[in-house]
Amino acid sequence: MDISEIIIAGDTPGVEWRLPVFRFKGTKPEAPRTYIQAALHANELPGTALLHFLLERLRQAESEGGILGDITVVPQANPIGAAQAHFGELQGRFDLGTRTNFNRDFPLIALGERPSLVENIDRHSAVDRLKRHLLSMALGAELVLDLHCDDEGLQYAYVDETFWPEASDLAAALDMQAVFLSDGESSAFEEAVAHAWKHESAGERRTSLPGRLSVTVELRGTRDVYPEMARKDAEGLYRFLAGRGVVAAENHPLPAFGVVAPLDNIEIIRAPEAGAILFHRDVGESVKAGELLATIIARPGMADGALEVRAPQDGLIVTRVSTRFARRRADLMKIACGEPSRAVRKPGTLEA
Repeated sequence: MDISEIIIAGDTPGVEWRLPVFRFKGTKPEAPRTYIQAALHANELPGTALLHFLLERLRQAESEGGILGDITVVPQANPIGAAQAHFGELQGRFDLGTRTNFNRDFPLIALGERPSLVENIDRHSAVDRLKRHLLSMALGAELVLDLHCDDEGLQYAYVDETFWPEASDLAAALDMQAVFLSDGESSAFEEAVAHAWKHESAGERRTSLPGRLSVTVELRGTRDVYPEMARKDAEGLYRFLAGRGVVAAENHPLPAFGVVAPLDNIEIIRAPEAGAILFHRDVGESVKAGELLATIIARPGMADGALEVRAPQDGLIVTRVSTRFARRRADLMKIACGEPSRAVRKPGTLEA
């Protein structure tokens, strides 16, 4: 295993960021190359914990000659965001300097333009340099996993329709309970990778990418950072790598996975008014149309002060916010359903 650091100079004097990168050299040139990163949203740490235990497992495999394909691992992909706290609370999702989501605005390039990502890189801001280094490393692989988590949620993933159903092996290996099929129309990290693959050269657009995968994995919620969970997820990810021929291991039957829904079938439940949130249903529960999901106490003590929020259709509650106060139209839940939502959705990601 080789450990190196990418040094990113800050945008003010005397500041620099260090990005540790772990690399394993495979013994079979034909085996898939893999890139895995965590904590691009720096306050989402289940993936960092998973990769800590996965690296332990990979070191063991390396000592036994079991690394078949090249593997690159970045356990903490955003040292800039990890240093941004506001009144003692780690932010991590948005850059405080630009107010930009750390997982948006990745360059959308053709694969043949990969060298341009790091050419004259010093002319870019620190955040853009970070994004360009991450994307450049990922485009050297065939399997790319970006590990995130939700606020409160089940184990699920965003998978570009191009990679489905081939990616069902990842969903099964990580014991996911839902898969959201995305349209690949955003500038998020995993979609920027897929965009480059689809547009291998200028003017080209591929609709099939066999053997490749670029995916966002949502590892439950922000507080689900426990050794038992991280070890279980690391073993699941190792099983996926074994199944794809990246590492040597016995192949075991994979469990079935849960709900598969295109983004148009995701009901985003929003608060009708600001107020305290009283949840009546939890993540992982199936609901029927019309069932009470939450009560918003908009005007405490008033006879008409409590507003009911009900399910628009049958589905599985995949995520829920951890806060108990909502602003008007704030997200409360995501429900994966069998039918499209009546709400209008713009192409791209579900949220900013």
